[in-house]
Amino acid sequence: MSLAAEVVQNLLAEHPVIDGHNDFPWEARDQAGYDMEKLDLAQDGLPTHTDLPRLRRGGVGAQFWSVYVPSTLQGDAAVTATLEQVDFVRAMERRYAADLAPARTRAEIEAAWSAGRIASLMGAEGGHSIGSSLGTLRMLHALGVRYLTLTHNDNVPWADSATDVPRAGGLTAFGHEVVREMNRLGMLVDLSHVSADTMRAALDTSEAPVIFSHSSARAVCDHPRNVPDDVLARLSTQGGVCMVTFVPKFVSRAAREWDIEASAAAETAGVRPADYPAYAAFCRARAATHPEPAATLADVVAHVEHIREVAGIEHLGIGGDYDGTTELPTGLHDVSTYPRLLEALAERGWSSVDLAKMTSGNILRVLSQAEQVSTDLQARRGPSLATIEELDGDSLTDPA
Repeated sequence: MSLAAEVVQNLLAEHPVIDGHNDFPWEARDQAGYDMEKLDLAQDGLPTHTDLPRLRRGGVGAQFWSVYVPSTLQGDAAVTATLEQVDFVRAMERRYAADLAPARTRAEIEAAWSAGRIASLMGAEGGHSIGSSLGTLRMLHALGVRYLTLTHNDNVPWADSATDVPRAGGLTAFGHEVVREMNRLGMLVDLSHVSADTMRAALDTSEAPVIFSHSSARAVCDHPRNVPDDVLARLSTQGGVCMVTFVPKFVSRAAREWDIEASAAAETAGVRPADYPAYAAFCRARAATHPEPAATLADVVAHVEHIREVAGIEHLGIGGDYDGTTELPTGLHDVSTYPRLLEALAERGWSSVDLAKMTSGNILRVLSQAEQVSTDLQARRGPSLATIEELDGDSLTDPA
């Protein structure tokens, strides 16, 4: 065992990885209709990026499961599918109770570790999951969902996505109210997928630190899903965390160029790149004749070090996006490989103290701060009764 590997092994025993985003629940729906007899998380080497043995080998101590539904689902259909995702995560926790501990708070994460279990958390990926209803937002929180990504690949009526034509200019009045209500609940505001203007608007409004559950640095790879330097710099004062993702088109310039060409080809073929399931299928087929350039571990290291330089070591985390992408960088092919990233950083001189902040310390701090903000706000105000019709009425009928 190399010195770096030994350092990382010892580190993970005390400071395991809290990963910000894993799409296994949607894979379970897509591959097996949520049937855990057909897709048994306890089995090593599932036809997914994720299973319990590999999570253990990867030093994962807490996982935010994405209760994602595609933004092609809207309204009641999106809300229903999100609830089905939540239901699956709860069923998974019951079936694998010896390994997975339901967690909603920092204290519950640390209690899971003390019991030798992996803390199981949930994040909803896209504001379409709440159907423009603060009551639905509150119910997702009551069911244990601890972050909401404000958009997915398409705009929602109250927020602009990074990969759609801007409409709101960031957040509408109702969008700001969503952020305020999330602060009151103690629900983390997740700015992955949103436009840069939405990022800035949310930072202007949020009283609690925000997160990027699975994003990388735009200065290193110019993809709209990544975080611009001015936003990264604001994390230093706002207290948030950018959880670096491994998706090749977000971390590799060559893969990004391939994606631009694939997007154009998809549009020509009548496939919307924002429709993730359809576009992923299109890209898999296209790769047979137009192979996608491989991203590398070094590409991910470049993003981590850039974010550290701009935002500071206190504002880094990990959000691999396993089972949410068809391709992954060489050396980071599944959830067992987090130690490889940490070893590469150790070899570049990162201290155990700094690595521990990135694996779990920073996101634990954010959870604590969000809980304190929630306590303070709930002492001052009750649930918001605002509606989108009340706050955004004119814009809802504006055809522009």
